[in-house]
Amino acid sequence: MNNLQTLYADTASAKKRYIKALNKFEALFGKNRSPIFISAPGRTEIGGNHTDHQRGSVLAAAVDLDIICVVASSPKAELNIISEGYKTSPVTLDNLDPRPAEVGTAAGLIRGVAEWFKLNGFKIGGIDAYTDSQVIGGSGLSSSASFEVAVGNMLNYLYNNGKISPQQIALMGQYAENTHFGKPSGLMDQMASSVGGFVKMNFSEPGNTIIEPVKFSLTGSGYNLCIINTKSSHEGLTDDYAQITYEMSEIAQYYGKCYLSEVDEHDFYADIPELRVKAGDRAVLRAMHFFDEDSRVHKQAAALEKGDVETFLRLVNESGDSSYQLLQNVFSPSSPTIQGISLAITLSKRILKGTGACRVHGGGFAGTIQAFVPDSLLEQYCTEMEYIFGAGTCSVLNIRQIGGTQVNLHE
Repeated sequence: MNNLQTLYADTASAKKRYIKALNKFEALFGKNRSPIFISAPGRTEIGGNHTDHQRGSVLAAAVDLDIICVVASSPKAELNIISEGYKTSPVTLDNLDPRPAEVGTAAGLIRGVAEWFKLNGFKIGGIDAYTDSQVIGGSGLSSSASFEVAVGNMLNYLYNNGKISPQQIALMGQYAENTHFGKPSGLMDQMASSVGGFVKMNFSEPGNTIIEPVKFSLTGSGYNLCIINTKSSHEGLTDDYAQITYEMSEIAQYYGKCYLSEVDEHDFYADIPELRVKAGDRAVLRAMHFFDEDSRVHKQAAALEKGDVETFLRLVNESGDSSYQLLQNVFSPSSPTIQGISLAITLSKRILKGTGACRVHGGGFAGTIQAFVPDSLLEQYCTEMEYIFGAGTCSVLNIRQIGGTQVNLHE
């Protein structure tokens, strides 16, 4: 359990937010319920764009925007979770099988979380909960993963004495998203939100993610982490995401493997003529991205550990160029006139003038970019980006060291 001081820089504002959420909970569900408080952060991908689902490596970090929850046990066999700004019907616990009607919905995620608990021998029970999120959907900070981690920790702390590890909670979130929500995501989002901090993750061994903390702080480095929300929606992009996984897997299958991380890179380059015929040029380019990006993650982590910021930023730019040119996830081929990501990257490079770095953030095709902006350009950068994309679209973030957790308001 963590207190406000370990989670928030502005504890006074954080406490007001929790008290407001508690008042809302009591208005919805009544007083004298003895609720507990849960927090689950959003995440930012630092390096490793679309490498996790091929059992590669990524750099990611939890950020200081989170979803908070006020939750109490309920005698009803249902998960009644009401989120600010959303309407979700209670999810009953009598039948937790996936439902086609819940694909792409919060109810699907909730049911998927509960089913994972049941399938893995953990306890479940009724809950009433109210949630308030700063991790806005479509922001590229993985609102779905933070929601999954939040729901998982509700059941973890209410019915399982908090004994389920952050790594298991992350696997739970991925299961819910893959089997109930209908999105073939990797594990990076859930792991970063659940574990917290600034970490390198290697997914080569299923069920045994290797997590290595990276000792580096942006504070005092002369650069700021910015996320720019282009306000282009992720809706209808599931097929675009799925095509990346499918095409990379198709290359791996040529070698009798399931994942590109199992393929020898030298063999791949030798076989490109045959692979073009089998899988097409885009699949070959996406595989090239994987091999380069997977290697780049380790170089980025090493640069940060040494405090070599300039090398790190050069690698971030290389990652961005690779995603743009090889992975090709900056806009959807089905909607070529909508190119908010491409525009934001081009404008960022114009403003930064060879300093800092920028890249597509997260799954891509729509949503957000990430930029590392020098202190001297921060005000100008945010002003000019918000002139194009709207007020409040440039967020300056900090790294949060704690992942999904129960929160004690009284310490």
